[in-house]
Amino acid sequence: MTYVTLAAAILAEVLGTTSMKFSEGFTRLWPSLATAAGYVVAFVLLAQTLKSMSVGTAYAIWSGAGTAVIALIGMVFIGEAVTAAKVLGLLLVIAGVIVLNLGGAH
Repeated sequence: MTYVTLAAAILAEVLGTTSMKFSEGFTRLWPSLATAAGYVVAFVLLAQTLKSMSVGTAYAIWSGAGTAVIALIGMVFIGEAVTAAKVLGLLLVIAGVIVLNLGGAH
């Protein structure tokens, strides 16, 4: 259940960050509200996750997975450049999260 809560926190953070892109510097109401809601939900769920998972592991997974998904969304849906450096960076982030998780999330 801990990983389900963490996955939901990651999804909420990704939705909040994606909404932020469309808020145009918080000048558009609905994307701005979606950003705030996404981050509130993300932090509440992350706090729940921290009850049963170490803070280092939980935060590494939350931030690493969120970073990777946001970068992919940017490249696939928003038209950001796909470069070898970005792909390598994403692979390193994912590898780091995996290594931290193997190191003991319990």
